[in-house]
Amino acid sequence: MEKGTVKWFNGAKGYGFISRQGGEDVFVHHKSIVGEGYKNLNEGDQVKFEVENGPKGLQASNVSVIS
Repeated sequence: MEKGTVKWFNGAKGYGFISRQGGEDVFVHHKSIVGEGYKNLNEGDQVKFEVENGPKGLQASNVSVIS
């Protein structure tokens, strides 16, 4: 698991980017956020996640907000 900060997330479109603590920013899709119902992230949220290769490059999976 890696940790990072939400750079931006567009709730209407359901995607955004996470700044990693030692690597390039990664794409995040709302389907990759852990939880039930409406899934959203806010700019500046601290998150933990896994990185995998997606169709357009690196993307985050199993994303959860660190409380």
